[in-house]
Amino acid sequence: MRMKHSVPSSRRATNVSLDTAVVSEAKALGINVSQACERGLVETVNEARAALWREENREALEEYNRHLAEQGLPLAQNRLF
Repeated sequence: MRMKHSVPSSRRATNVSLDTAVVSEAKALGINVSQACERGLVETVNEARAALWREENREALEEYNRHLAEQGLPLAQNRLF
């Protein structure tokens, strides 16, 4: 997974509470807990952004889908399949 940051990357110390057993196993497996937490947070932020975008554009998407249902696909007559 590629992380995208909207601003230049900088680090900030943050306290989080994690399950002790999971942290112990992660360390035993050589997993960098900070990086793993950041990847999870980036994924969660991206999902929230996508959900917000869908909600903000819901009406336009519904209208476009209605238009396609009524009028069909643009240039459909040129399709070879």
